Amino acid sequence: MTAELRHLRCFLAIADEGTITHAAARLHMSQPALSRTLRALEDHLGVRLVDRSTHHLELTPGGRVFRDRAAAAVAAVDAALDPAGLTSWPLRLGHTGPALGEHTSELLRRWDRRHPQTPLELLRIDDRTAGLTRGKADIALLRAPFTQPGYVTEQLLTEARFAVVAVDSPLAGRTTLTLADLADEPVAINTVFGTTSLDLWPPTRRPTAVVPVTNTDDWHAAIAAGRAVGVTPASTPRMNAHPAVVYRPLTDAPDIPVLLAWRERGGHPAIPELVTLAREILTQGSEGS
Repeated sequence: MTAELRHLRCFLAIADEGTITHAAARLHMSQPALSRTLRALEDHLGVRLVDRSTHHLELTPGGRVFRDRAAAAVAAVDAALDPAGLTSWPLRLGHTGPALGEHTSELLRRWDRRHPQTPLELLRIDDRTAGLTRGKADIALLRAPFTQPGYVTEQLLTEARFAVVAVDSPLAGRTTLTLADLADEPVAINTVFGTTSLDLWPPTRRPTAVVPVTNTDDWHAAIAAGRAVGVTPASTPRMNAHPAVVYRPLTDAPDIPVLLAWRERGGHPAIPELVTLAREILTQGSEGS
């Protein structure tokens, strides 16, 4: 069998929907036909992609890796066949917020002046790689180490971490906080793209409760209600402050790397210019501070 684009689209629908029934309805095809397509793809790859042992299908480890590859391949084909792309080729910069912080607007302004024929699209995509591994972004601003094979990274800067507590919390009266100060409180953790995990604390002094959230609004809400405390990059209070919480420097937590990541081969030809511009803006900002 030769794998075709339809095999990838069928697999991605199954991965997104979690059931053959819902995926078949989304694709307007019968369930038996979709199951046969999945089996054919697995036979071609020689790898089981989906664990069928439960009612709600789960991707195998190989399936999770292949999902990103399949999504990137489908996105590339769709982009190549988009008629709008024949007149201009936008450069898609993915991020999970707050992009390049206070430097974001300057990045966009200078890019528009220097590269008017190549639109720079700033896309907030809430996943760990800001859409990069799924082909939704050509280059991504990330706030976590990224070592996946086939990609290039360049660290632009590091950000300090801040503790975040409700305005009426006893901790709000402190000028600085430590990880130990937060360890007796539930911690709100963004499980989709957050920069905080329990590994930030020493094994012997970790918070015993976690409040999982999936977006910044719910994270702020949990902290503002006094249900949890949080840890965030220094750019958050500058770019996305919340009136019902306070931000205090976290003195003993490691800084967060801010980096650009892009594919090693076959990427957008304007990526080197964007990397150079980001470097230039941050260097000038540092010299002027």
